[in-house]
Amino acid sequence: MRRRGAAPAAGGGDRGAQRGLLWGADLLARDAPVTVLLPRAARLRPHPRVHLVHSVLPDGDRTRFAGLPITAAVRTAFDLGRQGPRVDALIAVEALLHRRVVKLPALRAYSAAHAGWPGAALLREVLALAEPLSESPMETRLRLLLLDAGLGPLTAQHDVHDVRGRFVARVDLAWPALRVAVEYDGDHHRERAHFRQDVARLNALRASGWLVVRFTADDVLRHPHATVALVRQALRERTTR
Repeated sequence: MRRRGAAPAAGGGDRGAQRGLLWGADLLARDAPVTVLLPRAARLRPHPRVHLVHSVLPDGDRTRFAGLPITAAVRTAFDLGRQGPRVDALIAVEALLHRRVVKLPALRAYSAAHAGWPGAALLREVLALAEPLSESPMETRLRLLLLDAGLGPLTAQHDVHDVRGRFVARVDLAWPALRVAVEYDGDHHRERAHFRQDVARLNALRASGWLVVRFTADDVLRHPHATVALVRQALRERTTR
């Protein structure tokens, strides 16, 4: 169903993470329609499972993956970052940055060269927030929640060392000067082996003087105010000692 010059397209939410998926960032919902990006003059027969997007598509923005025509990595990130909601745009861009299929300076340069395109203001905000070290969508959501609450700046994927300089652990989010860490715990942490490792790891962090606050998806998505309050309390404890 794809004409010459067409490519799987990108957008926010369920619309269009097909290109991100091909570039190694799995952002698709199971029931997401296939989104196809077409040059403005191209036409394609409508289909209920296909979402069509027409846009300028120069040759430099195209490439192929396993014989499939797709947009280049920088164009993919550019398109994903222009489609709201803001948190979805940030998740998509950070996923591609973390996969190293595109680099932040290159994406910023491409964005600057296309400053008049729809969604450019959102993309500029996303690029100001983007953290290539972010390792998961929920980690991105948690970091953005804390930044929006005014709890930044904070460091992503911070390496903790003990007084002898020996590596202790890498924490998801940190305020190193205060020795406060925030961790997102996914479902894999419930497995017995992970649970034992987590206990030893948390004990080692505590012995090194770190205060660690841990959250699950339910905390971030359903109880954001309580999540922020717990982190704020932890930071307050360290600043008032």
